[in-house]
Order: sequence, then structure tokens, then C-alpha cells
Amino acid sequence: MPVLEASGVHKAYGGVIALRDCEFSVEPGSVHAVLGENGAGKSTLVKMLAGVVRPDGGTIRLDGEPVRFTSSADAARHGVAVVSQELNLFPDLDVLANLFTKREPLRGLFFDRREMIAQAEPVLAELGLSVPLRAPVSSLTLAQRQLVEVAKALLTKPRVLILDEPTSALDDDSTRRLLGLLEVLRQREVAVVFVSHILEEVMQLSDVVTILRDGRVVMAGADRKTLTIDDIVHGMLGDRPPAEVAPERREPAADAPSLVAEHITVPGVLDDVSLSVRTGEIVGLAGLIGSGHQAFLQVIAGTQAATGTLRLPGRQEAGAPPRGLRQAVRQGVALISGDRGLGLMADKPVWENVIQVRTIALGRDGRLLSRGDLRERARAAITSLGVRTAGVDQHAGQLSGGNQQKVVLAKWLDANPSTVLLDDPTRGVDVGAKADMHELVHTASDKAVVLLCSTDLDEIVSLCHRVLVFRRGRVAVQLSGADLTRHRLLTEMNAPE
Repeated sequence: MPVLEASGVHKAYGGVIALRDCEFSVEPGSVHAVLGENGAGKSTLVKMLAGVVRPDGGTIRLDGEPVRFTSSADAARHGVAVVSQELNLFPDLDVLANLFTKREPLRGLFFDRREMIAQAEPVLAELGLSVPLRAPVSSLTLAQRQLVEVAKALLTKPRVLILDEPTSALDDDSTRRLLGLLEVLRQREVAVVFVSHILEEVMQLSDVVTILRDGRVVMAGADRKTLTIDDIVHGMLGDRPPAEVAPERREPAADAPSLVAEHITVPGVLDDVSLSVRTGEIVGLAGLIGSGHQAFLQVIAGTQAATGTLRLPGRQEAGAPPRGLRQAVRQGVALISGDRGLGLMADKPVWENVIQVRTIALGRDGRLLSRGDLRERARAAITSLGVRTAGVDQHAGQLSGGNQQKVVLAKWLDANPSTVLLDDPTRGVDVGAKADMHELVHTASDKAVVLLCSTDLDEIVSLCHRVLVFRRGRVAVQLSGADLTRHRLLTEMNAPE
């Protein structure tokens, strides 16, 4: 008997139908994968099962009995926990407080932190997460925060665990640990709903597969052993051919404006890093977590203080790295992060998001602003990017993850940056949307220096002219041409000093 099921559920946002008469169920001790392109309805279904969104119609049943979860906390009390790609953590609170938010054990009138630590430590060890429990979440990397979110869900001892893109921010070792837990959860008779765009993970780990397309179930509860990756791709895309991979690399002009960094140092993080990147070039920065590649990106963005000198494209003289993101933006830097909470105003309409940098932050359109002109410019931008939306007045938070990320990209490209920093830009984005964004990155590189950090090694290999591999805060090796393969990249990232 299914532990959790949805029968005939549907949902619409502002006239846009997100889910139509959906049927879904998950059995105890099984891993049920939910697949589909961005905008197919996966997130809506997951949010309904987790109590975040109420269906417009249909029924959710738990152990065969109809339920109406009023919130995610209510769902958790009934044994349904969710780990979302959009993290639900309090950055100013420490790790321990985040693990037990609103369900802290008490000793008399006070929180029993000793009991909290006793419960937390085994779960964190199982995930391979070694961080101080008193450290504020804001001090953690995105990957560490993702694992804190997973630990938070596991500590509720759920009967149903919903994993929505759980590995999108993790390195290979953390991913292996997390996915290894699925076998343990099977043995505990936990029902797992697994949403992922990494089809190899789906084929390796799931028992059952459901595919959504355009808000409808097109493959319901299929035995994964009977499927191939081609079957799944065809189910996701229908008769539409798969999107092409990124366009062929174009070599930049020898005299193109360059970003030149010299002797960039952050004690204990970066050690005397020097490099140069030309306009028209896409350069990958790769390495294991803590190796320095992400810190270097943060230095250019002004969010990490450093010594050394930096000359950005279009500037004649070198100077100190930017002091803060605002200063970096004024110098032509765009930071596009896979953490959409950092780049998207979910409660604002699409058009206000798109014009935010050029018009509001940089003030390039003057003081006399025509709302109609701004909305028309935003409409042209989202049309060119292929954003699926009911219109520029729809709130950005109502879009699917991939379309939200396209809006973030549109916002920055609207400002015509000379330096584009991509920090896991397609995290949690499906194959079709990812190919669209890759093409847009190539177009942006015609007029800008592009630096890319990504947890998707295939993305780095397919997009970049060359890749700089960081180890222990230094550039250890550069890969390009025939040497730039996933196998070689993984080898170099993990090579001993």
C-alpha cells in the first residue's frame, strides 16, 4: 500500500496551468524518481506533497487517508520531510539551531543543546559533514549548507523523504555519501521521492520512474529496470529532438581586452594566484571544495577581501580588487549564481527583476523612467532567452527553477557587463534549459570575459576554452584542447600535491 499518494491533483498560477490531473504514489522502502524538464510540473508536485502548496483540486492521501497539510512543518509532523534545492536555512543562526528549528528539545524552560548535539552528531557523521555546530550557517559553503538541509530532514526520522535536486551543489565525495544513504533508508522502509536532472543517478538509484511533461504525467510509475536513458529523454522531450550541446568554441582575438589578476592572496585560502583571461574566452575554474577556485571568483566579485592587483577589461590601470559587490558591478562585473535566492526577487514581477541592475543599481537610464519602456525591454529580454512565463507581470517566484535562472541571467546581461562570473549557473536546471543557457553564455562571451565555476564537470568541459585546476589555493595545472576531458579533470582535481 502506498504511504503517500496524490490523486487527480492540479494547480494553476495566474492562468498558467502548472499541473493537470496528476496521479502519483510512493511505496515504503522504494526510491521513486520524478523527472521532467523545467516547467514540467515537478516542483509543483513536490511542493504539494510537502505541504508548501495547496492543490486547486484533487486529493493527497497518507496511509490511504485524505490529508490537507497546512505547511511544510505540518507535513513534517506527519512524517513527510523535504530537502529542496532552494535552501530553507537561517544564515545568522548556528548550524545546531538550524538543525532543530521550531522543534528544539527542552530541559525545563530552556533548549537542551546537549541533547541536540547528541542527536545531530551521528547524522552529520553519516553525511561526512564536519563543521562546528556553533558556526553560523552564513560561514558555510553552498555544498555544506546543502548537507545541513539534508541532515535537518533526516533528524525528523521521516517516513517519506523528498529529495529535490539534493546533489546539485555537492562534490563527488559528498554525493556518494548522500546517495549511499538511500540504501540505508530503503532498509528502514522509508519512502523516498527523488527529483534529479542527473540521469545517471536516476538509473543507478531509483526503483520507479514517473515523468512529467507540460504539467501532465506521461510515464507513471515505470519500473526503472525496463528503461534506458534514451527512453527517459524521449519521455521528457516527447517528439522534440534533444537540444544541441554548446556551440563550437571560438578563439578570442589576440588583442582582445583582458582581465589580468596578479598575486591574488587570501591567507589560508589563495596563495599568490596570477592569471589572464581575454574577452571572448570562457575559462573554467575547477577544484575540490576549499581548493580556492570559488574563492578566486568571489575576489573578482568583491565578496572576498584579498591582496594583489586586478585589471578588469576596458580599464587601463590595475588596482586593488573590488571592495564589495556594488563596486564590482559598477566596474562591469556580473555575478550569476546557481543559488537563486541571491539573485532573484521572488516576490517581484519578472520585469522588475530584469531591469534591476542596469536601471536601478547603475542608473544608466536616467531619472525619468517610463514604466512602459522598461516592461517592453524586459519583454524583449525574456523572449530572446526563451523564458516560459505568463508575462512580464508574473511574479518571478512562480516560475520554474530553470526559468527563474534565465531571469537572473537576463538581469545581468541587460547591463552589458565586461566580466561575467558564473557560479554553478545551471544548478538544478534540466537538459533543454541548460543548453539554452550555454548558448547564451557563448553569446555573452563575444563581449565579455567569462569565468565559470560549476559542480557539473561535463558543463565545464563542453563550455570552456581552457580550465584552471586549483589545489591548495594555487593554480596547479591548466587543461585545454584534447587534454580537457572529464576523466583528466577529475584526475587533476584529486591529484596529491
